[in-house]
Amino acid sequence: MYALALATDYDGTLAENGIVSDATRAALERLKETGRKLIMVTGRELADLESVFPELGIFDKVVAENGALVYTPASKEERILAPAPPAEFVDRLMMRKIAPLSIGRSVVATREPNETIVLEVIKDLGLELEIIFNKGAVMVLPSGVNKATGLAAALEDLELSAHNVVGIGDAENDHAFLRAVGFGVAVANALPKVRETAGHVTNGARGAGVRELIEGLISHDAALLDTARQRIKIGADDGSGAVMHLSPRGGGVLLAGTSGIGKSTLATALTERFVEQGFQFCVLDPEGDYEDLEDVLVVGDAKSPPSSREIFDLLSKPSNNVAVNMLGIKTAERPNAFAKLLPELAALRARTGRPHWLIIDEAHHLLPHARDGTSFALPKSFSATILVTVHPDLVSRDVLAGVDTVLALGPEADKVIESFCAAIGEGVPQGVVPPPENKVLYWNRSTAGPARPISIERPRQERKRHIRKYAEGDLGDNSFYFRGADGRLNLKAQNLMMFLHIAEGIDDRTWEHHLRAGDYSAWFRDQVKDQGLAEEAAVIEDDDSLDPHRSRAAIAEAVHRRYTAPAD
Repeated sequence: MYALALATDYDGTLAENGIVSDATRAALERLKETGRKLIMVTGRELADLESVFPELGIFDKVVAENGALVYTPASKEERILAPAPPAEFVDRLMMRKIAPLSIGRSVVATREPNETIVLEVIKDLGLELEIIFNKGAVMVLPSGVNKATGLAAALEDLELSAHNVVGIGDAENDHAFLRAVGFGVAVANALPKVRETAGHVTNGARGAGVRELIEGLISHDAALLDTARQRIKIGADDGSGAVMHLSPRGGGVLLAGTSGIGKSTLATALTERFVEQGFQFCVLDPEGDYEDLEDVLVVGDAKSPPSSREIFDLLSKPSNNVAVNMLGIKTAERPNAFAKLLPELAALRARTGRPHWLIIDEAHHLLPHARDGTSFALPKSFSATILVTVHPDLVSRDVLAGVDTVLALGPEADKVIESFCAAIGEGVPQGVVPPPENKVLYWNRSTAGPARPISIERPRQERKRHIRKYAEGDLGDNSFYFRGADGRLNLKAQNLMMFLHIAEGIDDRTWEHHLRAGDYSAWFRDQVKDQGLAEEAAVIEDDDSLDPHRSRAAIAEAVHRRYTAPAD
């Protein structure tokens, strides 16, 4: 399920003339049986609500007093979110003989046209209070308190995101919370402006409209929520100018291309879109490439493997985005560690709908073809999952079968799509040719359309060199091996610091062999991916005047300057 909760107004929406029909109560119970949460969001005071709707226990949360109070029917717990009305304000209204007048925990309520007097009193006393209207009702609350803020507090208790909530209402005070949820709906009897705010208007009025929405939720779930609020813009079609989107209800996304072509840059740009739209994301990061990402909490580092408990403690709060740095896990053990983590992530998604997006870097390593079938417990769907890889042909076939969108980068982008199609046994789409420079080849399988070049916005945050990854991490197959001229040695340097440590202790003959063969500059360029360091090393390698001691010192100085010097 993607739509995990229904948030509904009471008067004029759920109820007609203050009464909820038997048919509407039965519909609420059917929705509850699907495992979804029910949240009432009302301007009424709690005691008044309980008197007209004694079946309040069917709801998981009640947001009352227009957002000032959250009530949990199961435990009878009340949480006040706003201060009590100022005594002087209440006294002054009574002196002005305002009627009707109701004083709640935080709200002060009356009816039109008393708002004129209420506003005069607020100005006279210099209070920071707001007047909120509701089809003739006049409510006064502290500034910034409304149904949206109250709903946010209730969702925090339930560990749910507003993206996974469908809301329905009818009146002026419903605007805020209908804008806040993933899909806002107005009943047919709603005010014209409320119908404009909502993404959908029911055919039925009041309870009939709520029942109509409930049936749609049960039948269609995420398809009902496939609106602009849920989609992520990724770029524009160079030919038509049409905007391309990713949807969390669609299948997986394959982001692939040759090494160093910009996959991490594009993934970073997507995380910025997630943040802008309030989607929670989690990055599975085998090589520490995302530890400097903005708006992200990092678990694990080169010396400490990530803690599962810490990961899920952080993800329990919808506003937290998490990068799982796996550098502290040996390269060969990372797929097993990921395999243990994946079911927990799937269970969290099933319960809360979050994290909304997963980014799995080095997907060919964490989800290898060799682990297809019963040896690897794969989820039934990889929706809203971005697989980043250099080798799509090495990714699990079961996983690739769930990919809906391919984003292929670089001059060999056409070969990426061809490799993907060969892996899943599908024909290559039309238009698969290398894209123009700085373009990405976009292909959506579900639309059966051609592959097309699109322009992608670069991220605001420029990618930084991930120093700790190369300085202290485990580069696995990309490690340097000191073997010597006759191949008798097999000393593995899995990172730059280990490289310097071994270099300091090996014999001069072995050091000179690799130096004169240009092996150091080649490793820096091809595996550490530091062109500047490679160029410095090449100069040292070509300088015959340097003895082993001086050439060691020169290369060590270049590495330390780039990887251990204090940050600017």
